[in-house]
Amino acid sequence: MTALHAESCSSGPTLVLAHGFTQTGRLWGPFGTALATGRRLVAVDLPGHGGSAAARADLPEGGRLLLAAVSGEPGVTAAPPTPVDVLGYSLGARFALHAALADPGAVRRLVLIGGTAGIEDEERRRERRARDDALAAELEASDDVTDFLRRWLAAPMFAGLAPTAAEIHERARNTPAGLASSLRLAGTGTQVPRWDELGDLEVPTLLVAGADDPRFVATAVRMARRLPHAVVALVPGARHAAHLHQPALTAAIVGHWLDHT
Repeated sequence: MTALHAESCSSGPTLVLAHGFTQTGRLWGPFGTALATGRRLVAVDLPGHGGSAAARADLPEGGRLLLAAVSGEPGVTAAPPTPVDVLGYSLGARFALHAALADPGAVRRLVLIGGTAGIEDEERRRERRARDDALAAELEASDDVTDFLRRWLAAPMFAGLAPTAAEIHERARNTPAGLASSLRLAGTGTQVPRWDELGDLEVPTLLVAGADDPRFVATAVRMARRLPHAVVALVPGARHAAHLHQPALTAAIVGHWLDHT
């Protein structure tokens, strides 16, 4: 397995950060800055993104690589010796959930922002994979990701997101080939539904969703009913990227839960 690029800051209990599609580990903004107080943040570039642009991994393998990135040592592909907190957003939430399901002893607490346990309907899953394959082909036919990024960020789920929060210039560090591989290997349509396994996951879990993102609000509530130790937190005035729409409030919610769980 190829090790993932990661950057760390601050000190204290370790919190691993797994970003969303088209982002990098440097795109946590004020939300990440707030969480860095009293914590060691390990911001990972997921497979196909940023410094891990050449890495190729599906969700199960990427979950293992996510935990291995905690060491910060090149070439290390083993989980950390002591449990760590893991936070994932969207694509990162899929990797984080797979990491916890595969090795629950390595995850102390789990935070999922805009997460899901997968699309259960087989036809809908095939349709989603076909859409992701089409996007991947579009990326591979381009030499520049900028136009793709502008269209991606114009989607309704990012409506109202300030340019400073979107940070398109940092997203543009990604490569067409890397993003295409992410869609094909770890897109929502590739995710084998994990709903039946949630009842066995004893890791304390915080499920965060923007209050203006009804699909993921419903998903968070449903996941919480399956997970033995889960709490749902809805962020008012936020859509899918709750931590970017409302960074201070989302950081306060996540930080309070981490400090008192």
